[in-house]
Amino acid sequence: MSDDKRVYLFDSTLRDGAQTQGVDFSVADKITIAQALDGLGIDYVEGGWPGANPTDDAFFAEPPDLRTARLVAFGMTRRSGRSAANDPGLAAVLDGKADAVCLFGKTWDFQVEVALGVPLAENVDMIAESVAQAAKRKAEVLFDAEHFFDGYKANPDHALDCLRAAHGAGARWVVLCDTNGGTLPHEIERIVGQVAEVVPGSHLGIHCHNDTENAVAGSLAAVRAGARQIQGTVNGLGERCGNANLVSLIPSLMLKTDFETGVGEDQLESLTRVSHMLDERLNRAPDRSAAYVGDSAFAHKGGAHVSAVEKDPRTYEHIDPALVGNRRHIVVSDQSGRSNILARFREIGIDVAPGDPKVAALVERVKAREFEGYAYDGAEASFELLARRVLGSVPVYFNLQRFRVMDDRRWNARGELVTESEATVSLEVGGRAKFEVANGNGPVNALDMAVRKALVPIYPQLEDMRLVDYKVRILTPQAGTRAVTRVMIESADANGRRWTTVGVSTNIIDASFNALYDGITWKLLQDGAEIPQEVS
Repeated sequence: MSDDKRVYLFDSTLRDGAQTQGVDFSVADKITIAQALDGLGIDYVEGGWPGANPTDDAFFAEPPDLRTARLVAFGMTRRSGRSAANDPGLAAVLDGKADAVCLFGKTWDFQVEVALGVPLAENVDMIAESVAQAAKRKAEVLFDAEHFFDGYKANPDHALDCLRAAHGAGARWVVLCDTNGGTLPHEIERIVGQVAEVVPGSHLGIHCHNDTENAVAGSLAAVRAGARQIQGTVNGLGERCGNANLVSLIPSLMLKTDFETGVGEDQLESLTRVSHMLDERLNRAPDRSAAYVGDSAFAHKGGAHVSAVEKDPRTYEHIDPALVGNRRHIVVSDQSGRSNILARFREIGIDVAPGDPKVAALVERVKAREFEGYAYDGAEASFELLARRVLGSVPVYFNLQRFRVMDDRRWNARGELVTESEATVSLEVGGRAKFEVANGNGPVNALDMAVRKALVPIYPQLEDMRLVDYKVRILTPQAGTRAVTRVMIESADANGRRWTTVGVSTNIIDASFNALYDGITWKLLQDGAEIPQEVS
């Protein structure tokens, strides 16, 4: 791989993306998304700002193990009047377990003098001293030059002084930020080219916001001018109009230019799934018109377009959809997604011949289930179970005979309004009936407790299984209280595994049990549990 052509990808979904209106990541969300980005081949994953909020503190206290990506903590340079070694905010960032830190500082003279209220020379010192302190503590330091393009236009000497200070103090990357998203691509290309004469392009990054709908174009323009790191988010999340969309940038770099990234061809095939997984975790519908990964990205309606595509797909498709894990969608006939299914098989370790007729059967089964409301992009464990059931078999570790859930809302003896949930389950395990009752914090928790109470004595492997996230999405809101509901449950165990399952029903408790059933079955299957011949 040519060093000159290597572009490094920096994802800030968990920090910048969390600024999106309506987005509120849990710690479980952050862990799952970070691991998905790592699997995709992203070089840097920015996890958040230690010391800024309890969620980020909890995330960095026990950060996920990443195989190739470098975990980054975000923070700001020291404040005026404090030394870099004695600034509480900077210390919180440097004391964390992240491999690298990204510090931001002002580079626009207007903000330095008005917002910070310090002389320009002191601002340069704040940047240099903070980066130098971070370089002593961390393997890698990045400097985000906030409002750089506005600052360069207003006072290029000071803006460049800030960059020289950061680079000279040990910053591996100096990142030029179009913080308000107002700089057009041709301006970015020109300015980055000029900056590259001061700081080598091999140390320059670009961070664009999308306020003029040009964040992707601006990022590509910066790379053309010499920058070799791109910062962005999955699906373009970010405050106001969002950030540069890595889901568009990655395939554009890999398939449309001679630049190279750390994403492999097999990893690129998971791009659609990762994009949809994020939307599912946010309980929102994926953008059908999203470039590369949207359901409509390679959709063709009946008529001349369909005939042309069937003769030569290049007529209306700029790439093979399978390269990014998507598929062609002929509205009138709905062509199958065999390549996408086969890619998923490789990921979960299922060895099956492409011509096996069971693959076609599974494609049709997935379509039918998704029509009912199931979503497998964010529920890999349920997909694996579905695939194994179609291709072979999955042990039936237990059968549900019936369950009953009751909620009791009342005033207790202390005059407090309380709601208590109780679940009763009747299961069949190994040819014998099991009956248990349990209380819980809500009906789903009570149901989970009752099922586990019945199964743990038989399957001790379930002792360390816990539910870490629970999401509900109403699929048919027009139906009111009779709406179809999709439930996604994320589980984890002591081995560090995390898996997500899905259930769909017009009854939210029934949908929850379906997801719970898959979660327990997947865990037992992975642990090689054996069905008992006789249960006392």
